[in-house]
Amino acid sequence: MLIAAIIDHATVVVRTTLSDHNERNAELFHEHDMKKQIDRSDIAQSVIAVPPLARHDDFSLNVDANQQLIQYLEAGGIKSILYGGNANFYHIRPSEYAELLSMFAECVAVDTWVIPSVGPAYGTMMDQADVLREFDFPTVMVLPHRDLATPAGIATGVRQFVERAGLPIVLYIKHEGWIDVPSVKKLADDGLISTIKYAIVLDDPADDEYLRDLVSQVDPSLIVSGIGEQPAIVHLRDFGLVSFTSGCVCVAPGMSMRILRALQGEHYDEAEDLRKKFRPLEDLRNAIHPIRVLHDAVRLAEIADTGPVLPLLSHTTTEEQHAIKQAAVVLRQIEHSTMV
Repeated sequence: MLIAAIIDHATVVVRTTLSDHNERNAELFHEHDMKKQIDRSDIAQSVIAVPPLARHDDFSLNVDANQQLIQYLEAGGIKSILYGGNANFYHIRPSEYAELLSMFAECVAVDTWVIPSVGPAYGTMMDQADVLREFDFPTVMVLPHRDLATPAGIATGVRQFVERAGLPIVLYIKHEGWIDVPSVKKLADDGLISTIKYAIVLDDPADDEYLRDLVSQVDPSLIVSGIGEQPAIVHLRDFGLVSFTSGCVCVAPGMSMRILRALQGEHYDEAEDLRKKFRPLEDLRNAIHPIRVLHDAVRLAEIADTGPVLPLLSHTTTEEQHAIKQAAVVLRQIEHSTMV
């Protein structure tokens, strides 16, 4: 009985402390003006940058470095920033979630659309829904949970999260068989989805029966290509998607935006010429690890000091960093030469 009483008291103290912390962060958030409403036209106005998250050596948030990267993206024309896999949101501490949300709001311009992430575990995202209700983010992405999930369970979890958080989600379709098209259509028809990030990797992105079925049942203006510059041309040209997400945009935001505008203007040869310039860094991300390579590339190109990689991931090796630095520096030099 005594032990149970101690545990109950400790739980109340922790919950009260976290609640007070969340309220303080929410008060700070409301002092800042970022983009708090979206419509479908916002999806097509910008490449959606998916940056790494900068931290100090003790893994605390490096606000200055994160703001430096955000301002670099905004200076290159980026108006949409998504913090998800590249920011290692899979491994963040629940207790720092409100602090993260406050930092995003403080660091961005008034016309920048910021999308944080939740999950991937059901319990985690439901607790994060309570924190999000203290803020005014217009949408949030649900990180995909692959192994301990079923299509019906995913649809139920998304619906319950939206009801609890009071805002629509970015549905991240990353794995084949993860969720069926009729379930996606039902969620979209019910107004529970703000955007779909489509990121199933295939050897030939043009031969994609799932995406073909998806765009026949869900308005393509709701869907963005979610695998960077490499398949973006096929996805926008052949399937009618309206924009794309990118990690390498963190090195060359202006060129990435030029790809988007070329695709929207149906200047496909120009888009292909620009896309090829991203390939050396993208190839390293594919060969080593997309998150780890991007995290180090931003630092090695001297864009922002991203600091340590949050466990359970780790930095790339010294040998790998030589190749990453060369590719990232060259890409940034090309960016600079084409923007002056």
